[in-house]
Amino acid sequence: MKLKTVIPALFFLMMIIGCNTGYTGDDGVHLKQYLEPESMKALLESPHAGIMVIDVRPLKAYKKGHLPGAVSVPSPEFDAWFAGKQPDEDLIVYCETGGRAQIVVKKLEEKGFTRVMNWGGYTRWKWEYETD
Repeated sequence: MKLKTVIPALFFLMMIIGCNTGYTGDDGVHLKQYLEPESMKALLESPHAGIMVIDVRPLKAYKKGHLPGAVSVPSPEFDAWFAGKQPDEDLIVYCETGGRAQIVVKKLEEKGFTRVMNWGGYTRWKWEYETD
């Protein structure tokens, strides 16, 4: 009986904390060009008006340090935030390790967003973080 309880719990935990990096929606393959940290740095130094980089970690973590120019939308607030967004927007999502970002990307896909990418964990960033 315990095994039936433990296996689903372990699966869920692995999904949350597992490192998910580079997953894209059906029409988000073009976003993979920003997967490598150096490419993301170039994007953030010369932002592309049509691409939004979103940090889904808690606001407290975001304020301590985030990728320059990233927007804070903590995952519990995501449903309300993306209600006004268009499904054809390019969205790059990241979090602590990539697990939470993947959950958000899947929610976006359920709402018809296909131009999305899970960049993974913010610790992949090799340069100075922006703070608020």
